Amino acid sequence: MKIASWNVNSLNVRLPHLEEWLKLRQPDVVVLQETKMEDDKFPDDVLAGLGYRSVFIGQKTYNGVAIVSRESAKDVQMGIPGFDDVQRRVIAATVNGVRIIDLYVVNGQDVGTDKYEYKLRWLDALHDWLALEIKKYPNLVVLGDFNIAPEDRDVHDPKVWNDDSILTSTKERAAYNRLLDIGLHDSFRLHNDEAGHFTWWDYRAGGFQRNHGLRIDLILISDALKSKCTSSIVDREPRTWDRPSDHAPVMIELQIT
Repeated sequence: MKIASWNVNSLNVRLPHLEEWLKLRQPDVVVLQETKMEDDKFPDDVLAGLGYRSVFIGQKTYNGVAIVSRESAKDVQMGIPGFDDVQRRVIAATVNGVRIIDLYVVNGQDVGTDKYEYKLRWLDALHDWLALEIKKYPNLVVLGDFNIAPEDRDVHDPKVWNDDSILTSTKERAAYNRLLDIGLHDSFRLHNDEAGHFTWWDYRAGGFQRNHGLRIDLILISDALKSKCTSSIVDREPRTWDRPSDHAPVMIELQIT
């Protein structure tokens, strides 16, 4: 079972890329972030023509998440239960016996700002919800744009991206590690220990060409799936296409029937 995540940074712009990528990689499930479109504009029919079903929640211009899958999604949950938030950042569903939780984590703007404090509250609410979900759904995959680079090896320059920087600050990384403590594992690090593998590169200053990036698009898997994860990759190819998203897709393969 191939499960992927991609921050498309506007599905309206990147739909041709998504269509091409689905044909090329043939995932069973791909979750999307930053669709940036209202629900009545979502290209459900186009994706159905490729053999995929979709559940989604969006809003104009900002945010927006979706789960696109070959098998129908069941038990769909939109948003973090009990956390009052108008921003469309979370969608969950069960696909082929695997609980999929798609996240577009708050960016946080800058350390010390109101948006940073909102991010920390959001992550606390996420932790409490996931702690319940993993008990209910042992086969759990939590993936998406986390807007946190977990370690120094996940940034191109730790002197620039340090304890006081957004996306790498001490409190953000602590909040991320609390998610691991409930029984989740960074699938990429099960297969690769090296530094220098990134999923996001700034459009400016030749970030991709210089490989000046961050690894912030993550796929976390539960204990029950750890031994079944045979690969976890960053697919850099779409970042080379014309008018790309600033994020690359990430994908795992699970040996489950």
